[in-house]
Amino acid sequence: MTGTTRTSADLDPRRRRTLYRSWHRGIREMDLIMGRFADAEIGTLTEEELDDFELLIEVPDRDLFRWITDEAETPSNYDTPVYRRLKAFHQHGAPVDL
Repeated sequence: MTGTTRTSADLDPRRRRTLYRSWHRGIREMDLIMGRFADAEIGTLTEEELDDFELLIEVPDRDLFRWITDEAETPSNYDTPVYRRLKAFHQHGAPVDL
């Protein structure tokens, strides 16, 4: 089970591959962070944004997780609009209802 809620049937091969890689990173927390964002955004990313997202996929889980949780400073070469969208996608302004 991947966790994805999006079909890849309407995606080109590059976006299918990127969606798959988003959900198969290594640690479940990063699968959820990257995969949920990809489910929501993969179809609307421009080619340049997709380039930036694919670069983020290459970052080791531990490093990317620390950037997203503000435990470490994000290097300037990764602090792109796509990274900021990814980070904002997972921020909540109120408690999460369970």
